[in-house]
Amino acid sequence: MSEITYEPEADPEDVGVTEHLPATVTQKSLNTDILRMLEPPGKIWWSVFLFDLCILAVAGIALRNQIVLGLGVAGYTRPVMWAAYITNFVFWVGIAHCGTLVSAILFLFRSHFRRAVYRVAEAMTVFGVMTAGLFPIVHLGRPWFPYWLFPYPNQRQLWPNFRSPLVWDVFAVTTYLTVSSIFFIVGLIPDAAVQRDAAKNRFHRLLGTLFSFGWRGANYQWKHYYGAYIYFAALATPLVLSVHSVVSWDFAMSQVPGWHSTIFAPYFVAGAIFSGVALVINLLIGIRKAYKLQHIVTVDHIEKLSKLVLLTSTIVGYSYLVEFFCAWYGPSKFERDLVWWRFFGHYWWASWIMFTCNVIIPLLLWSKKVRRNMTVLFVIMLFVNVGMWFERFVIIVTSLARSFNPATWVYYKMSWTEGAITAGAFAWFFMYFLLFIRLLPAFSIAEIKETLAPPMRKKPS
Repeated sequence: MSEITYEPEADPEDVGVTEHLPATVTQKSLNTDILRMLEPPGKIWWSVFLFDLCILAVAGIALRNQIVLGLGVAGYTRPVMWAAYITNFVFWVGIAHCGTLVSAILFLFRSHFRRAVYRVAEAMTVFGVMTAGLFPIVHLGRPWFPYWLFPYPNQRQLWPNFRSPLVWDVFAVTTYLTVSSIFFIVGLIPDAAVQRDAAKNRFHRLLGTLFSFGWRGANYQWKHYYGAYIYFAALATPLVLSVHSVVSWDFAMSQVPGWHSTIFAPYFVAGAIFSGVALVINLLIGIRKAYKLQHIVTVDHIEKLSKLVLLTSTIVGYSYLVEFFCAWYGPSKFERDLVWWRFFGHYWWASWIMFTCNVIIPLLLWSKKVRRNMTVLFVIMLFVNVGMWFERFVIIVTSLARSFNPATWVYYKMSWTEGAITAGAFAWFFMYFLLFIRLLPAFSIAEIKETLAPPMRKKPS
């Protein structure tokens, strides 16, 4: 008589030291664990979701107040006419970069650890771009006229100024949203078919049917699927470098001190990946803890992502030092004065928060113990995104508040309307994300199965 023997089950926080999942994870248990997230939500999920909706409702009231009373209720003070709203726009476009990096670029480089984490990153990309796209509309003051930004034939023959980086933003962000959404939906197809076949209620079966597009798992379907996936991965890869570079040109194409710099494109791209990966780590730590998925999203997966955060933090810190060096030893006294004023003037607190959170605190990630401690890592990633929000704030507000003419120097203060709408942006993003993890598979079942350990051989008892 023979029986199957298995390795003893390891502690959830210690598994995952290789690219393969533990031998105790089987194809059947993997389906069960991931589809378990689609079961009716409990009290914790409803509490978080309702709290999120309350914040969103306050933001809606603030936006209604701004539409009725005008942009005067915001903290705009000439010449600081770009403030919290554009800060949020740049921040959320940056957040959206991580998904394409993890899913497309790491796919092309055959980094296998991405398989357990890329679906969350892709969803974050789509929802991040959807959040970022709101702020140019909010910033207009007349949100019913956003179509004025688009080039369309009209009876007055008026066209946007194609030499303006603001128009380039429209093309870059809409292209990025389109490609990222298609890439996200294509990756969902095999897993949606699993959801369709295993669904216990009609609604989830309907969602699985819609997103599976008639998938049956035939050999020719897999062939076309991988062909399409690698095509979209190759198409999306240059967007990671181009989209945030275009956003950086909103500033670099001007003559304002602190903006007119050729380093802005790579500096913005590195910062975008930095903040995006940090938020992915926060989301993954929360999901793996709430749904007990430590055997699927292992400590090793999180540690590799944290190494990417450390790398991009180093690039961002180097960019800061290059910016300081060029301003201090460069020919422009306006640039030199602005850099000094940023750290020792009215906005010293914002600049030091930026530098501390983005350069000093991530130095802890050099320690392997820190990279494998989920609680400490979660807190560090929160600090990273606080620092990246303040980085965009420092770039935008301080340069406008202290331009060439001293007669125009002002001190901008965020109004409660801007603060409420900023909080609402986070609530808007998390509303979509909370719905996503309840309605569709949050992890790639098909690709994670490729990392399962080989079947255990039977041996005589």
